[in-house]
Amino acid sequence: MASDRRRFLQAVTAASAAMLAASPFLAAQNPAQRAADPDEPPDPGPAAKAAKAALEENQKDIRKNVEHLFQLASDLKKEVEKTDSTVILSVSLLRKTEEIEKLARQIRNRAKG
Repeated sequence: MASDRRRFLQAVTAASAAMLAASPFLAAQNPAQRAADPDEPPDPGPAAKAAKAALEENQKDIRKNVEHLFQLASDLKKEVEKTDSTVILSVSLLRKTEEIEKLARQIRNRAKG
């Protein structure tokens, strides 16, 4: 039993020595990477810049559409106040509501992405 322990310890010692001797060669295969300068912001790359430009354009379109939606809703409110809907069904009122619905869907879809 003592000889088994001795052989085991010799094998472990030999393996440790081999790993220790090979470590400089293994380290040379994986050169150290350059550490990032903490003062320097990371470069976002052209894909990130294009994505940001697309998002900014999308935001401009949403704002423009919201302004248009507000104008249409204000016009619709004025028209409803003028018209007695119990007597007359205004076609222009229906068209405005359809246009408002369409514009609201466009805004929702743009906001979703």
